Amino acid sequence: MQQKLWTLVLGLGVLAVPAAAQPPNATAPRDTGLILGSLEAAIARPVEAVEDFSLLVDLSDRRLYVLSGDEVVRTYPVAVGLESYPTPPGDYRIRRMEWNPSWRPPPSEWARDETPKGPGEPGNPMGRVKIFFREPDYYIHGTGLTSSLGNARSHGCIRMRNIDAVDLARVVMIHGGSDRPAAWYEQTLEQKGTTRTVALERPIPVKVRR
Repeated sequence: MQQKLWTLVLGLGVLAVPAAAQPPNATAPRDTGLILGSLEAAIARPVEAVEDFSLLVDLSDRRLYVLSGDEVVRTYPVAVGLESYPTPPGDYRIRRMEWNPSWRPPPSEWARDETPKGPGEPGNPMGRVKIFFREPDYYIHGTGLTSSLGNARSHGCIRMRNIDAVDLARVVMIHGGSDRPAAWYEQTLEQKGTTRTVALERPIPVKVRR
């Protein structure tokens, strides 16, 4: 029996997703759709605004879904919190993000020997952007530790490839009513030592489920 497929528009491409893969009910699709090879490609990709925009993080599947209603627009592999530092499930809203963020070690045993890192500084674990979903301690952020994706490796936050985090941040800004001109994104990537904070005009819903 032929499996029913959804066809989902993804800016430049089209992703056919099995109907059984609808995120509220079943296993996530493994195809991430359009593959971005650079930060520059991430900020240049055409983005078509969709209705009823939201994010879903599935902790067991280690995927982040971009949704239009109940339909998957895009998926990304992520790393989630360790058992000892779990990512908190719940319903949240994204209200702000920081591009080129700095990092200050939290008052936790695992970070006892760590030192603060400025934006763009080697060893800064925040990557190129961090997107707050439960302030002040939990956010979606870029990482250079791509081997951790698909696993429970973080201290509670959601890790993504830097390219994916930049792509997602721009999509969230567009749907949150706080888009910027192309030159703003280009300058932000070039000036990686300068932090830029963006407050969203419209908070974006995020559901984190077990």
